[in-house]
Amino acid sequence: MDISQLGEFGLIDKLTEDLKPANKTTVYGVGDDAAVLEYGNRCTLVTTDMLMEGVHFDLTYVPLKHLGYKSAIVNISDIYAMNGKPEQMTLSIALSKRFSVEDMQEFYDGVRLACSRHGVDLVGGDTTSSLTGLAISITCIGSANKEDIVYRNGAHNTDLICVSGNLGAAYMGLQLLEREKSVYYSTEHSDNEPFSPDFAGKEYLLERQLKPEARGDVLEELRKAGIRPTSMMDISDGLSSELLHICKQSGCGCAIYEERIPVDYQTAVMAEEFNMNVFTCALNGGEDYELLFTVPLTDFEKVSQIKDVKVIGHITNADQGHVLITKDGQQFDLKAQGWQSNLDK
Repeated sequence: MDISQLGEFGLIDKLTEDLKPANKTTVYGVGDDAAVLEYGNRCTLVTTDMLMEGVHFDLTYVPLKHLGYKSAIVNISDIYAMNGKPEQMTLSIALSKRFSVEDMQEFYDGVRLACSRHGVDLVGGDTTSSLTGLAISITCIGSANKEDIVYRNGAHNTDLICVSGNLGAAYMGLQLLEREKSVYYSTEHSDNEPFSPDFAGKEYLLERQLKPEARGDVLEELRKAGIRPTSMMDISDGLSSELLHICKQSGCGCAIYEERIPVDYQTAVMAEEFNMNVFTCALNGGEDYELLFTVPLTDFEKVSQIKDVKVIGHITNADQGHVLITKDGQQFDLKAQGWQSNLDK
C-alpha cells in the first residue's frame, strides 16, 4: 500500500493501533499533543516534533534565528495545549557542510530566546551530518497535576467551542513569502539594484508565520477566571482539522459560525489581494499555534470576558455531524483541508 493512501494521520493510526503501555507510569501515550507519564505527585508531559528543510521551512526566506525560535515554540505550544507547564527541552539537528558555525549560533540564539521567554531549560540533544539539508528534532518536557491535564477527548454536548487570538494570518504570511520568492527568481536584478520584497504594511502577517507565539498567557487567564477546559489542542494544521480531531476523540459533533471566527484586518486584506476566501484561510491555513478548547456552557459569561478568547460555536451530539454555519445561515460539512505532509500526496 502506498503511504499516500493513508496520509500522515492514517499512517500514525496504523502504526500505533495495537500499542498498549506496559508500564504503570505511562498514563497516556499516542493520540494527543503530548504523552503523559506519572512519576509521583505531578505528571510529566513529553512531546516531540521533527522539522525538515524543504517540507516545513524554506531557508530562501526564513532567517535562521526565526527558525530556531519557531522550532522551539511549536513544541512549547504542545505542552500548553495539555494545560501543562513547559520546563525542559532537548534539541537534535542534522546539517550539511553548507552551514557555518555562525549559522548554527544564529539558529541556537532563536531557540534560546524562545526557551528564555517561556522558562524552559535547554538540557541536551545531538548533532550529526546530513546529505539532504537541515533536519531539526525537538523534544519538550513539561509537567502538570494529574487532575489539571486537558486531553482532546473530554468535549461534551453543549460545551462552548473557543479559540484564542485570530486565525489565518500565518497562512497569509506564507503566501506572501512564497509570492515574493517567485518574483525574486523570475526577475533580473543586479548588485546595483538589489531585490526589495513588497512587505510594506504586512509586517504582522510575516511575524505570525516566521515568529509565532505559544499561548501560555491564555492558560493563565483561564486559571484566573476559574475555568478548566474540557478538551484542548493547539492549532497547527488548521482549525477544521483540529476541531475534527477533538470531535473524533470525544465522540461528538460540532457547529461553528463563520461570522464568529476571529480574523485580523491584514489577513482579510491579503486574502482579497490573493483572491482567496478569508474564512477558508482561517479554517484551513494552519500554523497559528493558537489554542482551540471547549468549556462548559455554564462558563459562558466568564470565558466571554477574557480579552483574547472568542466563542465560535458549540459541541453537539455525534449524529448532528460537524457543520459550519455561514453568515447567511447555510450549513456546510466541516472538512479537514489544512496542512498536509508529503506523505499525504
